[in-house]
Amino acid sequence: MQDWERIQREASRSFDRLLPRVSQAFFAAGGAAADWGVFEQRLRYEWLRLFELLLSLYGTQYDFFYHLEQLLLMMAQSWYERPSWLKQRDSLRETDAEWFQSERMMGGVLYVDRFCGTLSRLREFIPYFKELGLTYIHLMPLFAAPEGNNDGGYAVSSYRHVNPRLGTTAELAKLAYDLDRAGISLVLDFVFNHTSDEHEWARRAQAGDPDYQEFYFLFPDRTMPDAYERTLREIFPTVRRGSFTWRADMQRWVWTTFNSFQWDLNYTNPAVFRAMAAEMLFLANLGVTVLRLDAVPFIWKRMGTNCENQLEAHRIIQAFNAIARVAAPSLLFKSEAIVHPDDVLSYVSPDECQLSYNPLLMALLWETLATREVKLLAHSLSHRFRLPPGCAWINYLRSHDDIGWTFDDNDARAVGIDPVGHRQFLNAFYTGRFPGSFARGLPFQENPETGDARVSGTLASLAGLEQALSSDDPQAIEIAIRRIILLHSVILSIGGIPLIYLGDEVGTLNDYSYVNDPAKAIDSRWVHRPLRNQSAMNQRHDSTTVPGRIFSALTYLIRLRTSLPALRDGAMEIVRSDNRHVLAYVRQTGSQRVLVLVNFSEYPQTIAGNLLRMYGPGPELFDLVHEQVVATSTDLTLQPYQFVWLTPAWPKAHRSR
Repeated sequence: MQDWERIQREASRSFDRLLPRVSQAFFAAGGAAADWGVFEQRLRYEWLRLFELLLSLYGTQYDFFYHLEQLLLMMAQSWYERPSWLKQRDSLRETDAEWFQSERMMGGVLYVDRFCGTLSRLREFIPYFKELGLTYIHLMPLFAAPEGNNDGGYAVSSYRHVNPRLGTTAELAKLAYDLDRAGISLVLDFVFNHTSDEHEWARRAQAGDPDYQEFYFLFPDRTMPDAYERTLREIFPTVRRGSFTWRADMQRWVWTTFNSFQWDLNYTNPAVFRAMAAEMLFLANLGVTVLRLDAVPFIWKRMGTNCENQLEAHRIIQAFNAIARVAAPSLLFKSEAIVHPDDVLSYVSPDECQLSYNPLLMALLWETLATREVKLLAHSLSHRFRLPPGCAWINYLRSHDDIGWTFDDNDARAVGIDPVGHRQFLNAFYTGRFPGSFARGLPFQENPETGDARVSGTLASLAGLEQALSSDDPQAIEIAIRRIILLHSVILSIGGIPLIYLGDEVGTLNDYSYVNDPAKAIDSRWVHRPLRNQSAMNQRHDSTTVPGRIFSALTYLIRLRTSLPALRDGAMEIVRSDNRHVLAYVRQTGSQRVLVLVNFSEYPQTIAGNLLRMYGPGPELFDLVHEQVVATSTDLTLQPYQFVWLTPAWPKAHRSR
């Protein structure tokens, strides 16, 4: 008998044995027959996939079937407890599985405490989110975490208790419901590679409980850490050399990939997988629509490798995906993998992460803004942008995190760029060390031995607005605003879900006051996590102000995007511009076709009429952004940092004008 046939037989046999026990527990808890019928149908559909994944991960464990049964009981209990409005959403999303591909999708991200203080207060900003056009709001980590430095909330001490300074779990659930009624999906982080050293599991490990010591990687001496570190890269070299931290209270070395207070979880232990699956479904039942899976490359360790992007990491996420399809079908996963572009793509599929950050686009937009040349951007996107059907990019310009230059070295060499020297140039340019730079950023995790570094800074400060305002130069201010709008125009039109960091819509600048807080002073990323700029928000409707100019231009483009079916989904084709400063790509859905041209230079650039005629029959195109006809019989001149969205036919809304 072939292995696959054996697995199918064992899966069927296990299902027949376990299902009656799970059913009995479901009805004993008071579950309804109709709910059980839906659960059983979904479980039958996903069972073979889930069984095979868990068998490959944990089949050699002596207590494998105990953990399997406990997992099914937990899934059934979670479905029983799932609020009725979420079950209704599950049914709707199952009939419209690609709802997130809509041209109406628009994302925003914020820290609750930095934006408004509390979850209760955040509900008051729902009208503002709708004014901006948001249909997706990502709240940065808001669960219990250590006081002081907690990596911006990414050191989680409890997945079930909101940081009391922000509110309560009940308030979070109420916010999720209110957002859903307003047509806005709630996105939260699922920090599943590690916990804080104050988490209950870590506390029990520290107290000597052997069951919970097996939740982490603990070593009595340097033998194993030294063996692992021969092939590991340092993630936070300015925090600590290596990936292990000595705990004198335990007399143990603890695996800490990131900060010393963030303990990596041991996913070779099925109890860890089961515990984290329960936390995932708890978050889903609060009303979360999307979970951002934090640090996905690091969740499986293997001696002799860099312990990143291991096959088992994919299987763990796929198993979580199968569990969600049964017990919370409308839940989506968003991958956070700031690694090589090939590895980023490896996490994206309907059976793993349906959504993914697009770090390549983000990094190369900044690269193109610095060089004014589109060759690396166009070349990379031409063969690295396409995703499997049923998946979408999250396109962003900056986040709570730093900017790293994650382009492929061979892509750089293919267009005549030395990748090592180019990264050094980009770091110098965006930290203001390169002569003539318009940017004001700060280095993050600069490694003096390797020269590696990343960059911190708000979008406006990196795009030149801070420097222009400080010099009170009207022309420089105008150019900086054009850069800001140009960057947004790309993420709004290129395919996927655009995501803006709240504050960027009004041109928020760097906040250098973080250095006065001892808990933040060593982390330059706090420079781009400022408090809400209420003064700028109050000026958003005044077109004579910088915040007003940025806000009005951005909201205009967001509204325009929602009217263009060609911008739904993620199909995109890079095309010729025959101009090294102009990026050109085509978006098409059905009969609607849009040609996008983007001038990344501070000088006028020309596009030949012959090229325009290749993308639209007839003597004229229509510029949707500026609402004007563009003749294809002559060359088109793009002004500094100008972009156009051209369609072959005049939209009906404009024909009578």
